[in-house]
Amino acid sequence: MGYIITALIAGVVIAGLTIFIGLQKDEKYGSSTKSNLTRLTAIYVVLIVFCLIGLGLYIGNL
Repeated sequence: MGYIITALIAGVVIAGLTIFIGLQKDEKYGSSTKSNLTRLTAIYVVLIVFCLIGLGLYIGNL
């Protein structure tokens, strides 16, 4: 149970840092930042979901 909570906290921290970095606008890259941020956030969400499913399956088979 502790591993799941740790994984969730790590995922939230990583997503938060990604959003924080993505919101810092640079004049040249301001237009592409939003699309890149959306893609990275989607990747993190999918990765966290798959990791939690895999962890649940692993723990269930112990």
